[in-house]
Amino acid sequence: MTSSHRDSQNSGDESRSHNHDEPPNEGSGGMSIDQGDVAQFTVPEMDCPSCAGKVENSVQKLDGINDVDSQVTSGTLTVSYDSNQTTVSEITGRIEKAGYRVETTGEETTKFEVPEMDCPSCAGKIENALDGLAGISTFDTQPTTSKVTVTYHPSTITPTDITAAIESAGYEVTETTARNTKGGDRNDSQDNIWTSPRALKTWVSGVFVAFGLLLEFFLATQNAQVASIVGRELFIADITFLIAIAIGGQEIIRNGYYSARNLNLDIDFLMSIAILGALVASLAFGEALYFEAATLAFLFSIAELLERYSMDRARNSLRELMDLSPDEATVKQDGDEVTVPVDEITVGDIVIVKPGEKIPMDGEVMDGESAVNQAPITGESVPIDKTVGDEVYAGTINEGGYLEVEVTSEAGDNTLSRIVEMVEDAQSNKTEREQFVERFSAYYTPVVVAFAVLVTLGSPALLGTTWPTAVVYGLTLLVLACPCAFVISTPVSVVSGITSAAKNGVLIKGGNYLEAMGEVDAVAFDKTGTFTKGELTVTDVIPLNNNSEEGVLRCARGLERRSEHPIGEAIVAHAEQQQIAERDIDDFESITGKGVRADLDGTPHFAGKPGLFEDLGFELSHVHATTDGGVVTQTARQLCERNNCLDLLEDTVPQLQAEGKTVVLVGTEDELEGVIGVADEIRPEATATVARLKELGVKQTVMLTGDNERTARAIAEQVGVDEYQAELLPEDKVAVIDELVAEHEGVAMVGDGINDAPALASATVGVVMGAAGTDTALETADIALMADDLSKLPYLYELANDANSVIRQNIYASLGIKAALALGVPFGYVPIWLAVLAGDAGMTTAVTGNAMRLSRITSDDTENDTIDV
Repeated sequence: MTSSHRDSQNSGDESRSHNHDEPPNEGSGGMSIDQGDVAQFTVPEMDCPSCAGKVENSVQKLDGINDVDSQVTSGTLTVSYDSNQTTVSEITGRIEKAGYRVETTGEETTKFEVPEMDCPSCAGKIENALDGLAGISTFDTQPTTSKVTVTYHPSTITPTDITAAIESAGYEVTETTARNTKGGDRNDSQDNIWTSPRALKTWVSGVFVAFGLLLEFFLATQNAQVASIVGRELFIADITFLIAIAIGGQEIIRNGYYSARNLNLDIDFLMSIAILGALVASLAFGEALYFEAATLAFLFSIAELLERYSMDRARNSLRELMDLSPDEATVKQDGDEVTVPVDEITVGDIVIVKPGEKIPMDGEVMDGESAVNQAPITGESVPIDKTVGDEVYAGTINEGGYLEVEVTSEAGDNTLSRIVEMVEDAQSNKTEREQFVERFSAYYTPVVVAFAVLVTLGSPALLGTTWPTAVVYGLTLLVLACPCAFVISTPVSVVSGITSAAKNGVLIKGGNYLEAMGEVDAVAFDKTGTFTKGELTVTDVIPLNNNSEEGVLRCARGLERRSEHPIGEAIVAHAEQQQIAERDIDDFESITGKGVRADLDGTPHFAGKPGLFEDLGFELSHVHATTDGGVVTQTARQLCERNNCLDLLEDTVPQLQAEGKTVVLVGTEDELEGVIGVADEIRPEATATVARLKELGVKQTVMLTGDNERTARAIAEQVGVDEYQAELLPEDKVAVIDELVAEHEGVAMVGDGINDAPALASATVGVVMGAAGTDTALETADIALMADDLSKLPYLYELANDANSVIRQNIYASLGIKAALALGVPFGYVPIWLAVLAGDAGMTTAVTGNAMRLSRITSDDTENDTIDV
């Protein structure tokens, strides 16, 4: 059974985080004052009115917010709220959803590695043990990763005290760390779980059970009486069963003792009662139930091993992420190459990465060049060429060349570490189904226990069974009373889905976001940096009046070389790529709002908007295009109806602008030399992404942009969205998202970073592009596409749908089978061994195996629908 003790005002919180009011004026999440319905938060990054506006808008999305007062100068936010409608933790979540960190006050957070905590009932015992400790603000138990995260006041309690409390619940703490670390105690890994001390005791117990069965049913003549207890005869078979109980039931009774000590009605306590109850009934009724008790001890021990094995499979999917980074690295020190542990490397060190080795730390390439496989971090299938000045990430693989990398972040603060930490913490944000399961399980166990008592007491009278049989029925129902498989069905699916996404370059920051993404039926996209690459490039060069394309670019490069405008920079970059020679430039002048002027090789030249050349007296409606052998170029033919004559004013310029391009004319005072089209290039995968989302069931796609109507329309038509809205300010985007949320069950907003933070925060799910190595982007959104790869969005959407389907399957199957077994017990259809193997071990193994299918999905698989759910 999962303990679900919660603060009375925190029943809607989406995590198994337990809040204590110790000390009274401090709380989790950075709250420094909490007087009834007023809470004050320290938000150090809220340092401008714009920041304050975003935070206020985000917080005001919650029901029950009466007033929000932001103090930019002190970085504090005071919120007046109705505690019946919202909580401090929910307000903290909204502040963080706007992209701002809430600073804790005098607290520390430590993670404890507890390998034996592998089920909800284990977590419940630890929660009860921690619940009474003063000085703890919050704690979060995560059976799927064997972690207990505790936030506490070091002046009141120490990690040693917390470790002692966890161990008092019967669980060993193998590692204590304030950060995520690799390693830990691996004694319970899949490789040796079947030869662990618990397993060896189980096998010995099984031998004695088998020997007892042989004597009981096949060698009855050899089964002599050897003793008696309180007048009850004991045979050799009974003795072997008692030995089996003593060996196989040792761990069960021990754990049951800790369950009782921590007031936790879990499977260990129930099984202990069942085993001891069978022994007591044997003495009370004179009809030996030693066989049932021994079988129960042996089979339940096997069930525990199977459950540990299944859970370890789920944990391994996260360990694979942790193991991406090497333990050691080669560092240059005083001209020598020295191998040192990664933890000893500091910022500024130069690490050497040879071909085939993993890059140990985030850093910048200082020497060498190579192709780097970034798939472990960004999910990119094609290695990326890296040279001097490029950024590289810990955990990526150097494919071919020699690299020297200057370290730019500590071992615990690199991109890989942040990803692992966020994946670990993701399960703290519980899905709606998970919250339902926990609420339901709190009633399930008492109801089934009560049913067991009624069956035991009532079946002799109502069904005519004997008292020993009635007791066996009751014991069988006790076995079915703990909903471990039911409770674990959702979190193990969430962990499997989230780790699968992380391996494919998609970081999902909570199970609730995974679930919400699967329910999305409208997707809004930012334009710049999302549908487009966010970088201006030259798309068209149209030479005029017998000038060449190279000549036009040569003039344009000279004119724009001193310009700081992004359009000018794009033209210069394109000319450099084409290896266009430079021209001598003098008397450069920027003509505000129109263009630039300069002398090129002594001749005055201009580059700018069409209006600039109209002011110079040019007739833009009649311009001769450059021809090739008497035939106009293909571009000219497409744009001109009068063979070699272009109407720039009515045809050429409007058509280029209709395609979302900015037009730059180049010429002298006497002659127009050419037209250059510049645009933010559309990502090649944008159109296919939108089409695939529609195939998968997304009902509406919308593009939101601050760009002009003409450009927005052109981009929208090319990518195929259902509608677009242009010339939007950030607050306008929020308003559009709010309208979509009101119309649809779920809305995802896809943007490229902090500038889209308000809209990302307002959507049901916020998805940020290209977050690898960017702290702000990682913190802003609910889901991050680690590479600038929009094609990961359909993969994410389909994975989320598959995860929701798997979760539903696990919940319905685990609950349905438990219910069917429980109803069959009073009629003698369910023997106790079947209750153990099918109702406990079988279902736990089944739901875990079903969930692990998600971890095998890749972004390539989703194109072929390889998982059937």
